[in-house]
Amino acid sequence: MAFERTTTRVPDGARTPTSTLTALAHRFPVADVQRRLEEAGGGYEAVHASRGLEVGVYVLCAPQPDRQLPHADDELYVVLAGRGCLEVEGERLDLGEGDAAFVPAGANHTWVGYEQLALLVLFTRTD
Repeated sequence: MAFERTTTRVPDGARTPTSTLTALAHRFPVADVQRRLEEAGGGYEAVHASRGLEVGVYVLCAPQPDRQLPHADDELYVVLAGRGCLEVEGERLDLGEGDAAFVPAGANHTWVGYEQLALLVLFTRTD
């Protein structure tokens, strides 16, 4: 399943301000989205988008490869469940539940060596 950052669907009950903050705080239904994506065989879903930040849940299920391309934004991955190897510009990082990794904007990167991997993804937005 390809990593589609254009996805902005938000689950029921969540509020996602897109241009200005309309609330000081809101709930991100991360576990609900993770479960739904796992049942669907993987994918990406944004749970928050604001002027400087996008937060999403990304689930990878083998044998589907990670087909993402470099992004225009800095990115932080937090492993919610599973284990995998993140290859960034030829360097490998073995990561498991509770680990996090930073990927700078424009860097070639891909996940390999996973069976099922659930990630919280944070993008800084410069636009």
